Amino acid sequence: MAVGIIIHVSVGAEKRTEIFSEENIRLGASESADLQIHTDKIPAESVWLELGFAEDVYRVVNFQESLNLTFNDKPIRRYMAVKDGDSVKIPNTDISFSFFSLASESSLITTNREPHIAQFIESAALEAAVSPKRDDAKAFLREFVRELSREISWLTKLIVLAIVVSSLSGLFYLGLSYNKELQKTRELAERQAEIVRKLEEQLGQNNEQIGQLDKSNKDMMKTVSLAPNLRVEYGNGVCLIIGVYDLIDKKTGKQLRYPDPQAFQPSPYEPSESGGEEGMNPPVAQVGLTTEGNGSAVEYDFIGTGFHVGGGYIVTNRHVVQPWQEDDLVKQMMRDSNGRARIKRLVIYFPNFPQPFPLKIRQLGSREDLAIGLIDPELVSPDIPVLPLETDSDAASVGKTVVTMGYPNGPDRLLAMVDDNEAKSINSRFGGSRQALINFLAQSRKIVPLTTQGAITDLDKRRIVHDAKTAEGGSGAPLFGQSGKVIGVNFGVFTESNAANMAVPINFAIDLLRKAGWKSAEEIKNETVGQNQTASANTNSAAQPKAQ
Repeated sequence: MAVGIIIHVSVGAEKRTEIFSEENIRLGASESADLQIHTDKIPAESVWLELGFAEDVYRVVNFQESLNLTFNDKPIRRYMAVKDGDSVKIPNTDISFSFFSLASESSLITTNREPHIAQFIESAALEAAVSPKRDDAKAFLREFVRELSREISWLTKLIVLAIVVSSLSGLFYLGLSYNKELQKTRELAERQAEIVRKLEEQLGQNNEQIGQLDKSNKDMMKTVSLAPNLRVEYGNGVCLIIGVYDLIDKKTGKQLRYPDPQAFQPSPYEPSESGGEEGMNPPVAQVGLTTEGNGSAVEYDFIGTGFHVGGGYIVTNRHVVQPWQEDDLVKQMMRDSNGRARIKRLVIYFPNFPQPFPLKIRQLGSREDLAIGLIDPELVSPDIPVLPLETDSDAASVGKTVVTMGYPNGPDRLLAMVDDNEAKSINSRFGGSRQALINFLAQSRKIVPLTTQGAITDLDKRRIVHDAKTAEGGSGAPLFGQSGKVIGVNFGVFTESNAANMAVPINFAIDLLRKAGWKSAEEIKNETVGQNQTASANTNSAAQPKAQ
């Protein structure tokens, strides 16, 4: 039996196949090796593996133990038989050897003659063994195919040619049939696509109609539920304003009083200067206000509505916090007595809060009937909501729904909400003092704003006219639009016409708020983010080591 073995070598991306017929074959980096590998990964110039032919098979005769060679991924041992497909690898490198015998024997069938190797195979193998070219495997296969084609008979070639032609004809016929079916399918798909497109157009029109109906229904439901929803969400942010002012002398600052009637009452026992009947004195001429005597002080209380816009800022009307400007009698009294008005007490009550909040005036509108007040931000509870302000000028238009919340008619309207017997009892106890009455109502948690709904009937740049019912005491109340945001501040009520209640557009109040130092929630959030980023940048800068 001929001795020979095929060794396939892989070194990284380079691969090569060699045929050896020697009985002893040495593999490694040494120049004496039959198959020399040039690599810098194993610097030692030595024989890595030695194969020897014995008992019709190549075996491992010797190997370099320091390389930790593996045989079929297992530790290699001496005298291991090398079979077809066995491989030897050097760990931690990209070098491997695969072995294939030139002839294989059957374990079930044997022959007594030497196995025949075709001359062209033997010649190609021998030529590849001594050839220095790198494409020996290609040359071997080329010679193999060429010789094989010579040994095939013409009859076999004709049969193969006929089979190929028949196969090609069948494939061509199948291709034509498939093409026709594909064309029919495409035409059918186009017709179906056209039908689907028309159905989709019709469906789109139906969906659009349904969407419009749904939008109309939602708008209607939103309009119906607008007032209750706003009352629940923002009602606790609408406050009742109550205050007391008196009149003082401009020069001395002393409180003005009504003249004391007893100081001017003549003695009934003195004769009348006019010579009238005994005991009949003429009426004494009334004098103006004075800073002397024990007459009653000139004091007036007033009520109104305001609402919280964040940071403790309260929006209301100018005439609510300066009611003397709208009272002709009081203005005449001030002119006659050279006096001026002075606010003695100004507080606000929020629903569900028994204690009042002191209010300070920060800004007054010069032309528009607006005023900005401030309560201590530290006292503002999270339960007091911030009413959102509408910045879209198109939010208000004729016909749109509006909602107002306020305290028209002051404590009278609040008492009307309780039982008659309880109202009579409260009136009998506190009817003489509106301040005491309102304080009691606050303690009893009976301060609740009145919510009414209507529509805008007219408007211009400086006025919004609507028909949401309100009354005296409702001045300064917020006017909500359909968006759920405040679009105006009520300032005027005409009792002769329910459709002529007027409000100042909210943009005028926003300008006045900014002058007072107010910032929107969005502005505060952006400033906070900017400050955090600046602080973070400063911290990172301080943490970096300084250059020497």
